[in-house]
Amino acid sequence: MDTTYDIVIVGGGPIGLACGLAAQKAGLRYVILEKGCLVNSLYNYPLNMTFFSTSERLEIGGIPFMSINAKPTRPEALEYYRRVATSKALQVRLFEEVLSIAPDGDLYQVKTPRHIYRGRHVVIATGFYDIPNLMNVPGEDLPKVRHYYKDPHFYAMQKVIVVGAHNSAVDAALETWRKGADVTMVVRESGIGDRVKYWVRPDIENRIKEGSIKAYFHSVIKAIHPDTVDISTPEGEVTVDNDYVIAMTGYQPNFAFLEKAGITLSADSKRYPAYNPDTMETNMPRIYLAGVVCGGMDTHVWFIENSREHAEKIVEHITLK
Repeated sequence: MDTTYDIVIVGGGPIGLACGLAAQKAGLRYVILEKGCLVNSLYNYPLNMTFFSTSERLEIGGIPFMSINAKPTRPEALEYYRRVATSKALQVRLFEEVLSIAPDGDLYQVKTPRHIYRGRHVVIATGFYDIPNLMNVPGEDLPKVRHYYKDPHFYAMQKVIVVGAHNSAVDAALETWRKGADVTMVVRESGIGDRVKYWVRPDIENRIKEGSIKAYFHSVIKAIHPDTVDISTPEGEVTVDNDYVIAMTGYQPNFAFLEKAGITLSADSKRYPAYNPDTMETNMPRIYLAGVVCGGMDTHVWFIENSREHAEKIVEHITLK
């Protein structure tokens, strides 16, 4: 199938959906392409995750997000974004991964395993949750090493090492400990991260202080073995018995995909993509970025609440042209 759209939106997360809503409102012909399920990144969040933001700050398209909690939960968010997509009849193609974006005359050709789409404009709203930051240590490829954390029950009665000290790591440590896991945290920094949710911080600090959860600060994993892990600490290297390693070391955008599309990345370690913050247009004419993908390796800069406005900027720029 060969179809032409005003906008082809790559990514069916909250910001991709927001772009679809803005395009729909402006009367533009659009399609949203998502490689997984609807809001795939949120679906892969931990089952019991609570957002830092309030529900109104997660709203898109001016559609109210009602929650029974002060801070909405993952299930509530999934339900909200699903209802937005269905009630507004958004044109979303799920489980259809974009393989390439290439110029085609005055258009762009967007290729998936199923179809070829042609778009006058392309919006990339792919987030950063698909590629984990690796520790690059021996044994990281063992089956017991997990870079995604879902359900704490799986780790009941197991010896678990959690790597990291930010929200994902703290949640994993506390939840698995409460399910009966023997939990050890390995933290590169001197303490728990500054951005940890304020209602969670006292809990993890008290569990560490009382010794319920062991924590090695200023420490890194040196090697992972089937039944043990070697940890480099300020007091020297220690070896601990271990069943599972939950490496909450963060994630990064698909930089190879951006570069393949012709988008320039900064030469430093941050790998910021080139775009105009007023219009969100990249160095490639008529290709735009939206959402957390804009931040390069600074994945803590953009969130739903401060990047949902990208949708309006992009559609306004397109319609004014």
